[in-house]
Amino acid sequence: MNFELKIIDETKQGEAFAGAEKTENSKKLFLESYGCQMNFSDSEIVASILNREGYNTTLKPEEADLILLNTCSIREKAEQTVRKRLSQFKNLKSEKPNLTVGVLGCMAERLKTKFLEEEHLVDLVVGPDAYRDLPNLLKETEDGRDAINVLLSKEETYADINPVRLGGNGVTAFVTITRGCDNMCTFCVVPFTRGRERSRDPHSIIEECKNLWSIGYKEVTLLGQNVDSYLWYGGGAKKDFEKATEIQKATAVDFSQLLDFVATALPEMRIRFSTSNPQDMNVSVFEVMAKHKNICKYVHLPVQSGSDKILQRMNRQHTRSEYLDLIKKAKETVPDIAFSQDIIVGFCGETEEDHRDTLNLMKEVEYDYGYMFAYSERPGTPAHKKMKDDVPADVKQRRLAEVIALQGALSRKRMSSYVGKIHEILIEGESKKNKNQWKGRNSQNAVCVFDKTEGQKIGDTVSVFVHGNTQGTLLGRAE
Repeated sequence: MNFELKIIDETKQGEAFAGAEKTENSKKLFLESYGCQMNFSDSEIVASILNREGYNTTLKPEEADLILLNTCSIREKAEQTVRKRLSQFKNLKSEKPNLTVGVLGCMAERLKTKFLEEEHLVDLVVGPDAYRDLPNLLKETEDGRDAINVLLSKEETYADINPVRLGGNGVTAFVTITRGCDNMCTFCVVPFTRGRERSRDPHSIIEECKNLWSIGYKEVTLLGQNVDSYLWYGGGAKKDFEKATEIQKATAVDFSQLLDFVATALPEMRIRFSTSNPQDMNVSVFEVMAKHKNICKYVHLPVQSGSDKILQRMNRQHTRSEYLDLIKKAKETVPDIAFSQDIIVGFCGETEEDHRDTLNLMKEVEYDYGYMFAYSERPGTPAHKKMKDDVPADVKQRRLAEVIALQGALSRKRMSSYVGKIHEILIEGESKKNKNQWKGRNSQNAVCVFDKTEGQKIGDTVSVFVHGNTQGTLLGRAE
């Protein structure tokens, strides 16, 4: 993840992974992921499943027996990028007739048989809830048949699968706690590509975190489309909770309790979480954050718009005032807390007044950084079906530029507030710009670089005095 301010109205390029190898494995898997953190986490699950089937990962597609793209449907640009990549692999496939090419994830779920029947780009199409079926599907492709499984599940959480940690720095890792989403925001395809929301057994989450600590990881991010709606009561989707027995309800675990359990079980491990949703987050989460030193004081809290009219059109289940009240309570409970945002500009029916409401809300919250998008229609969403995309492209881009400029000013202000103080920085690796410096993040998720000192290593937590800053980076020296 890039923690500097940037425009992300386009999904980032795919990232190819290589992970743990078994010497007895004879086949090669090239796995490339696009989009959100959930996709990257899912790729680790896929790698684990296929590792048992004789595949080691490779960073070179020309070496591969199997190429898989884990795809994203959030932005049209992301789908265009995947199509171009598949065309490149189609050329490679002409040179290697036995090569199998497959599409995983949200784009696979959304387009289903289109890849197989109309475009002939792939042999394999697998949705986010069908990764366990990959061994069977690969046998079908070996027999010369196209294979597809895009069935969504109300139960699948992959809780029993220990992910192969692909690439990464060996210090920080994602641990998925929920899958799917029930929110039905009108602009979003996720409920249709990832299915109903369901939560993972808390015991399996804690065990995965303990395992990561035992092999040297120092920080975990509890991950979900909407972590604050986490609710474990022994099985089933969150919306089926009313059917649970009285015993299940009495012993149910919500997100604040899970966060408390993980922080207590691993008091020396740093804990983050993402993504939060304003309608489900409550003060109990902030109270747990304040209680535990090892829970980072940072929340990614998408707002999408500062206008109540647009929030209603988006089917966001919070109002402007409710969002600001939540921010106020958070700052009262955790005074040093930091926030980042998601904002969509130019949504259907957005006026200049609505746009100004968004800018004013940003000023009131003072976000550390943000992810900003110009609205683009996604086929199959309620907005695409029922609303007119009536904001001209040039107006969207102008409004987006204004939001980005304001966030830049807010980011510089927030970064400067960290100057003159000592921060605990977890070393995640070398600075890209200077091999003589380390880089890491403070509790508020701000990136910090500082000169290396003898005896320090990746994974150490270092007290760093911050003496300066840029818009997206703190500059410091080890104490």
